[in-house]
Amino acid sequence: MQTIIQFSKIIDYQTWLVTGLAMAVVFVCRQIDFLVDLPTTLIGIAVVFPLVFSINSAYRRREDALQAFASLKAHGVALLFAHREWPTEADGHGERASDLLHRLLTAVSHHFARNGQEHRHTKQQIYAIFSDYSRSHEALRDVGVPANEVSRANQYLRQLIIDFEKMNNIARYRTPLALRAYSRLFLNLFPLLFGPYFAQIAYPDHPLAGYVVAVLYSLVLVSLDNIQDGLENPFDGMGADDLRLDVADEYRKLAFSEGDG
Repeated sequence: MQTIIQFSKIIDYQTWLVTGLAMAVVFVCRQIDFLVDLPTTLIGIAVVFPLVFSINSAYRRREDALQAFASLKAHGVALLFAHREWPTEADGHGERASDLLHRLLTAVSHHFARNGQEHRHTKQQIYAIFSDYSRSHEALRDVGVPANEVSRANQYLRQLIIDFEKMNNIARYRTPLALRAYSRLFLNLFPLLFGPYFAQIAYPDHPLAGYVVAVLYSLVLVSLDNIQDGLENPFDGMGADDLRLDVADEYRKLAFSEGDG
């Protein structure tokens, strides 16, 4: 049942449009007796190969985004532990770092949830939090934390910035537009180009065979295109495999779970 539910998510209006157009072209070609045996390898070269390449590229970007987000969370928690454990006297440093981590994860979630809208404002908020981290490290120095430990904390902060910028680049720079336009063009021209080929399959002995093949080709190709669209932006929350960014409250609880026990 779960498989059927997931499969239904990649069926949309474009699937029915292309499928219906393919069947209509088959019908018209048979009516005018325009039956042609075309090379099926052309489908692989013109449509399938670009789609598979785009899916592979989008999948790699999603995996890179997962690694960057995992690193950002891990270094944020490491800084929280450093603020909590390094000072000889507890003076709210751990709570300050916990608040910074919560603000950072919340701001990162809001930044990528905007899907390209007002990114400059949310990015400024995130860099303001990075600046607060830097000032917090200086506060650690003031209470006697050794310079080498403060330097290590600044290295963690540098990694936080790198991870955020990696995620930001993944969200901003996607599959080449020319490749996407090429794939979409041939995907929509596919029913017209191969209608005469589908029309001549097993005709007139088995007239339904041509329609069945046309439907299967259309379903497979449009589904691949929809899969690529779902992977294209791993931050928009619209795909089943997108990143779950709303983890600020969860990590605040995890970071202090040991101390509360």
